Amino acid sequence: MDVPLSWQLAKLAVSIGIVLGLSLVAERVSTRMAGLLSGYPLGTAIALFFIGLEISPGFAAESAVYSLAGFTATMALGGGYLICGRHDGLKGVLAGTAGGLVAWWLTSLTLTRFELDRLSGTLVTLAAIFVFTWLYRHVPEARTKARSGGSRWQPLILRAGLATAIVFLVTGLAHVLPTSWAGMLAAFPISMYPLLVILHLTHGAAPAATVIKHYPAGLGALLCYALCVSLTYATLGLLWGTLAGFAVATLWLLGWMRLQAWYGARRATGS
Repeated sequence: MDVPLSWQLAKLAVSIGIVLGLSLVAERVSTRMAGLLSGYPLGTAIALFFIGLEISPGFAAESAVYSLAGFTATMALGGGYLICGRHDGLKGVLAGTAGGLVAWWLTSLTLTRFELDRLSGTLVTLAAIFVFTWLYRHVPEARTKARSGGSRWQPLILRAGLATAIVFLVTGLAHVLPTSWAGMLAAFPISMYPLLVILHLTHGAAPAATVIKHYPAGLGALLCYALCVSLTYATLGLLWGTLAGFAVATLWLLGWMRLQAWYGARRATGS
């Protein structure tokens, strides 16, 4: 079907807003918080919503089932980027991107060979979260330093361009791919990847590695969101299904952050 211009402009505006917001968090708050928020249903929500709008809510709901397992491929992308992108500058970004995409493709190709349902897709990613969290336990923390306002425009334009290109590519390919691959693409790190590239180019490989380290911890919110919309898109519709998904994901993320704060306080007091 022909996609109305208004829908295309909406995708453009939302994609730009989300990536710029994450970038500001990384620079003004912390890369750790940016990593956690990268696991919030931002890029995936955009992709699934517009897939449902342009194709059908039922197609988007079926795709969301595969997105549940697709987050494992996203973590594999982060792992590939971390291993290959150890150098600062453009060389590190290109090597990290190549390694990450290869890891994402191989993992997605493996997962699409299986008939996945909500339970199996969720269990696959839960297991991967524990594995990647354990593997990243020794990755050092690194903070970014605020830059002067005069050098901000070029990174902003690059962030916006990357996010927009990925959103349009994902939603465009969904028109010609089965639900399994549409779901894998919807799980692609639409918001995290541009953030990694910009952090890597402007601050070096260490802050990008910190975002990757904390990305699995935030994936619980994405799992909650994808599971919710897979159940509600076909029954409640796109708007109410999306709102329900965000509500569930927000509750999970708030609970997770409170649990982390409690655990940190216990470790600090030695109890």
